[in-house]
Amino acid sequence: MNETVLRVTSNKKIALNTYLMKLDGDCSAVTVPGQFVNISLSGFYLRRPISVCDYTSDSVTLIYKVVGGGTALMSELQPGAKLNVLTGLGNGYDDTLSGGRPLLVGGGAGVPPLYSLAKKLTAQGKKVMIILGFNTADEVFGEEEFRETGAEVFLTTVDGSAGTKGFVTDVMKELDYTYFYTCGPMPMLRAVDGIAVTDGQFSFEERMGCGFGACMGCSCKTKYGYKRICRDGPVLKREEIVW
Repeated sequence: MNETVLRVTSNKKIALNTYLMKLDGDCSAVTVPGQFVNISLSGFYLRRPISVCDYTSDSVTLIYKVVGGGTALMSELQPGAKLNVLTGLGNGYDDTLSGGRPLLVGGGAGVPPLYSLAKKLTAQGKKVMIILGFNTADEVFGEEEFRETGAEVFLTTVDGSAGTKGFVTDVMKELDYTYFYTCGPMPMLRAVDGIAVTDGQFSFEERMGCGFGACMGCSCKTKYGYKRICRDGPVLKREEIVW
């Protein structure tokens, strides 16, 4: 973990209630797809944890959804604004277990952390498939960007206004894959677990206090004891999860 000050270089709306923010500064602590940052915002006691979409040693890209006062304030930030940020938080995805045909499954705000993972796996020569799940076409983002990584992209919307009508599991059951990685809302994660035919890794969204393991507020029970989502997660392996 590293506490640093990052500068907003861009902050724009990309879908319904969804924004893409780029930050510059010392981001060397972010080293693995699936990690997150924790942002301090003026007037709010707790920091806002946001998954990292993409990263270099001196920049991070965040995609976030406006769901409350904190993220609403973030959406109003202009280029040049400075933020106190904890970087390099969490235990990210382990790409060494992917096999030759990994499947990535993202739902809504759970899509962003899969982007840097897709880039990493395709760079390794893996045949990457990704399912992007949204409620409606107004919420869709990232489809073209994932295609540009070299991944095969499948799009689903619950109302059928874009891509395949239905849920991510409707497409997932038709695919042949060696391993899976997923991130999204809890009902989706449970559904993915119910239909998956291989081992895999789940990234969990959880309310956090400190974001680095001190307060124990985001602890969850696993088959190997209690783990902190912010420090031992947010990524957990399928075999250890207690639903």
